[in-house]
Amino acid sequence: MPAGRTVSDRRTEIIQTENHPLDRLRKFLSHEPRGHADMYGGFITPPDDKGAHFGVLFWHTSGFSTACGHGTIALGYWAVSKGLVEVPENGAVEVVVDVPSGRVSASVTVRHGKPVHADFINISSYQIARGLSVKIPSRDEEIRVDLAFAGAVMASVNAAELGLEVKPSNADTFIKLQREIKAALGDRATYLDYELYAVIFFEEERDHPDYQKLIVQRSATVYGDGQIDRSPCGSGTCARIATLFGDGQLRENLKLLHHSIIGSAFEAQIESLRTCPVPGFDSCVVRVRGQAHLVAQSRFFINEEDPLSPGFILR
Repeated sequence: MPAGRTVSDRRTEIIQTENHPLDRLRKFLSHEPRGHADMYGGFITPPDDKGAHFGVLFWHTSGFSTACGHGTIALGYWAVSKGLVEVPENGAVEVVVDVPSGRVSASVTVRHGKPVHADFINISSYQIARGLSVKIPSRDEEIRVDLAFAGAVMASVNAAELGLEVKPSNADTFIKLQREIKAALGDRATYLDYELYAVIFFEEERDHPDYQKLIVQRSATVYGDGQIDRSPCGSGTCARIATLFGDGQLRENLKLLHHSIIGSAFEAQIESLRTCPVPGFDSCVVRVRGQAHLVAQSRFFINEEDPLSPGFILR
């Protein structure tokens, strides 16, 4: 385990140390044949202090991320299933987790001793830039991009501007566009020590039966270097709330029903307001509700003498 006092310090140590053992382990687990191009995971660490149950270093095929909302929801379920927290027969239990961007939690609702959903409560989320003009070289056209910070820097792009629907058959196109947008934004998307983490391609779902009661959107979130999220993205959902709130499209008591590219859903709303560190923008704490399900318990075998060590990625 890295020697840093905080989870953030440990992440920094890993990414600044050439061939760090945990970085090599990340590659073993996320690259083929054990993983795949869009693999995501986390290493459990001690918390920053006694105020949290544990810490986590989130990782993917491109490196170590600073936050993960859907991962925090999964960790809430995991902590309940492992008995790491005292679980009521009926009620809610809060699982507090230290991540590189700060302290977050998963409030897990339990019925008859089993978790039914979890609410991810993030650090403050807020816009940091609005209406940036970005040229897409492959299309020779310019689009507008909004930036928000939600534990990571997230860019929002209206898929309609690109003439695209958010559906699985367009996944490769979104990946290509994410790489172009990320390169075109460059340093404009850097905030504090955070570089651009993901691009959210969103669309309105106006034909949804609940569209008049709440905001309904579908998004393809492409993070890292072309990794596409199968969930609606917890941090990305917080970024969408912050952007919608900042644009005046979302009130404090209005919810966002946020679908992923494969149709899975998160429901989110503003938990509370905060003072924004970026002049001219609003800040809020967002609550994101989702579910997780145990799908496997695995043992991995790692052989350093394997000529393909530590694995490979074809995309």
